[in-house]
Amino acid sequence: MPALVNFPGNNEVCTEGFLFPHYAGVAAYQPPCKRSRITAPFCFAIDDNQFAKLNQKVVEKRPCYIDALPNECLFEILRRLPGAQERCASACVSKKWLSVLSSIRSSEIPKETKTSLPDLNEEPVIDVEEEVESEECIRRTLEGKKATDIRLAAISISSGFRGGLSKLLIQGSHPTRGVTDKGLAAIARGCPSLAVLSIWNVPHVTDAGLSEIADGCPLLEKLDLVQCPLISDKGLIAVARKCPNLTSLNVESCVRVGNDCLQAIGRCCPKLASVTIKNCPLVGDQGIIDLVSSAGASLAKVKLHGLNIGDHAIANVGFHGKAITDLTLSGLQSVAERGFWVMANTLGLQKLKSVAIISCPGLTDLGLASIAKCCPGLKQVHLRRCGQVSDAGVKAFFEAATLLESLQLEECNSITLNSVLSALIVCGPKFKSLSLVKCLGIKDIITPPGMVQIPSCASLRCLTVRNCPGFSDASMVMVGKICPMLESIELSGLGEVSDHGLFPLINTCAGRLVNVNLCKNANLTDLAAISLVKANGNTIKLLNLDGCKKVTDKTVMEIVERCVVLEELDLSRSMVSDFGVAALASAKQLKLRVLSLAGCQKLTGKSVLSLGKMGRSLEGLNLLSCNLVNSYNLASLEEKLWWCDLLI
Repeated sequence: MPALVNFPGNNEVCTEGFLFPHYAGVAAYQPPCKRSRITAPFCFAIDDNQFAKLNQKVVEKRPCYIDALPNECLFEILRRLPGAQERCASACVSKKWLSVLSSIRSSEIPKETKTSLPDLNEEPVIDVEEEVESEECIRRTLEGKKATDIRLAAISISSGFRGGLSKLLIQGSHPTRGVTDKGLAAIARGCPSLAVLSIWNVPHVTDAGLSEIADGCPLLEKLDLVQCPLISDKGLIAVARKCPNLTSLNVESCVRVGNDCLQAIGRCCPKLASVTIKNCPLVGDQGIIDLVSSAGASLAKVKLHGLNIGDHAIANVGFHGKAITDLTLSGLQSVAERGFWVMANTLGLQKLKSVAIISCPGLTDLGLASIAKCCPGLKQVHLRRCGQVSDAGVKAFFEAATLLESLQLEECNSITLNSVLSALIVCGPKFKSLSLVKCLGIKDIITPPGMVQIPSCASLRCLTVRNCPGFSDASMVMVGKICPMLESIELSGLGEVSDHGLFPLINTCAGRLVNVNLCKNANLTDLAAISLVKANGNTIKLLNLDGCKKVTDKTVMEIVERCVVLEELDLSRSMVSDFGVAALASAKQLKLRVLSLAGCQKLTGKSVLSLGKMGRSLEGLNLLSCNLVNSYNLASLEEKLWWCDLLI
């Protein structure tokens, strides 16, 4: 075959697939070779720009015929690929192929058949990790800029190769190429076994995308929709009608969701067990009534936050909620005292075990006492920002709630320490945990004159007093006398508590304390810390002295000598020095899992050498805001503690 051809009238010469201009006077001839293996192109005097333009003409004359096929033809070709692995490989060819593959439903893929006989000489390979992963649920999470339609399409195809996607969480969206209905449609077509779907802060998803999920994922069990402004009742009605296995629904800050979808969900989802509706302005009394009246036999957890509902809705929750065990009512400004009273006295909440009432001004002493009397199985109560609840309500509540195990009072400023301690004396034998947080009414009380012996609460095991400015040494002395069996204490942010107030509590609970949190108590010194370690060194597993600026190496030396089961130690922002760190590192009996030294200004580079000798039991080390760390020390410490999570 000739290597050079002259096209007449074109003044161009073609050789080896390249075009060259024909120059006069140039003898360009090469005899044909019988078996030409390598044919070198002819080189002529030609500039680079002209050469590139001529080559571009040839490339343009060679179109990619597979891309010229319409999508319908590609669809028929790609859906007949023999297996999931081949489909995954084809999806990597181009975005067009990926888009076509993601539009193929699982039902449209024919059953896989072998196209060739197996190679009998090939040894079978068993991938153990592949088998283990296929048995477990496949979970995928897309956050921020990674959340795009392209990634969702890739997930829908690749998950089929491993048995099917079970859980998908989308948090946020790419600012310009974010998740839309197309991405959800791809998931719906390729992941029919999807059971859990969470969509958080995705502004471009509409009812059309949610309807695609309803059509393609009939096995959906849990749905979370948070800050999805374009989703309305229409999309949720489609889910209700086509996903009968739905057990959990969370709708938060979806401004177009109203009453109609709640009615459909209550009627069409007989397995619904958990519902959370938060900050949806179109949801009113009728929606809540329809929901609980239809699904009351299965609903176990109900959370209503920031809704425009009144007494009528709350009363129906109490009447129809015969299966409710956990109830949370938050920010219900239109619910009055009558609503809470009727909710309790309808006697429908017989199975209620846990209730949380937050920022509800309509809750009064009468409503709280009614809940305790009419809910005999109540075990856990959390009250926050309920300013109408006073000492009388707390007393009546404790007298009626005989099975109560835990009470948390937060920002309830009308409640005093006197009523709390009086309630502890009359509480039931199962009461184990009390928490007082930011309660301005918690102030010092003085023991009445002539009272020799104060009754105690032998059942209480956990006590939390946090950020109560009126709680001082006198209050601590009373707590120590009334609560002798404590095992876990958190006394944090109490600026008026000193060593003298803590001594009686330490002596009363000697040999029992397991978890001790004394953070942000600037008045505590080594005297109280050493006394605590001496009395409870054999039992303490967690000790938090963060922000105790008067604690020094003396306490550390006592910890090294006496604590044998300590696992977590926090000495952040204390006066511990290199000497104390060296003692901790050399202690053989200590098996610390977590150590925090953040903000300890007395530490230097010497502590890095000591910390490098810590045992293999150490899992976490916090050295934030420490001057001892530089680039060299950091590299050295990371090399020595390669198994440990460092926070620097």
